[in-house]
Amino acid sequence: MDKTLLNVLSGLLFLSTTIAWAAGDPELGKQKAQACAVCHGPDGNSAVPMWPKLAGQHADYTHKQLMDFRSGERDNAQMSPMAAPLSDADIENIAAFYAAQQAKIGTTSPEHLELGERLYRAGNAKTGLPACMACHGPKGSGNPAANYPALSGQHADYTAAQLRAFKSELRSNDLNNIMRSSASKMTNAEIEAVSSYIQGLH
Repeated sequence: MDKTLLNVLSGLLFLSTTIAWAAGDPELGKQKAQACAVCHGPDGNSAVPMWPKLAGQHADYTHKQLMDFRSGERDNAQMSPMAAPLSDADIENIAAFYAAQQAKIGTTSPEHLELGERLYRAGNAKTGLPACMACHGPKGSGNPAANYPALSGQHADYTAAQLRAFKSELRSNDLNNIMRSSASKMTNAEIEAVSSYIQGLH
């Protein structure tokens, strides 16, 4: 069995028994997220393509990322200082607020549509790249039970930057090396194409 598939399956088994669901208060989160709005927008739909849209993201995924920023497991010069003063309750509330928002979908560049769709839905058998939708769903809605994030409508620039970070292992907070393993099999052209496809996916 493919090593990446094994990682995915083992991750699902692990998470099915260990996830502690975030149960924050969206209204308290809205208040706390006012400082986040400068980059991510008042409703989590950032206007700058290099800053991620947080609207509609599963609460547990946002919770994990903020915890990782706070602990240093995910290092980022902008986000780590923002997360440092947050309490556990603050993080739960912020995650709940963004989960309750509606993501705004972008568009896919026509030149990236064919390759991007093929990679997202079928992967690349020649290089062993699995289909993105195996974890993130046919419409990019993610898998909250496994803590795989929603991708639908995410800025192409941000997605491409994260795939490159996983590929170079500058980002390494993925469960069981799943994203690092997948991204390592991707060319720069494939990263650009699938990122553009995800931006218009819904």
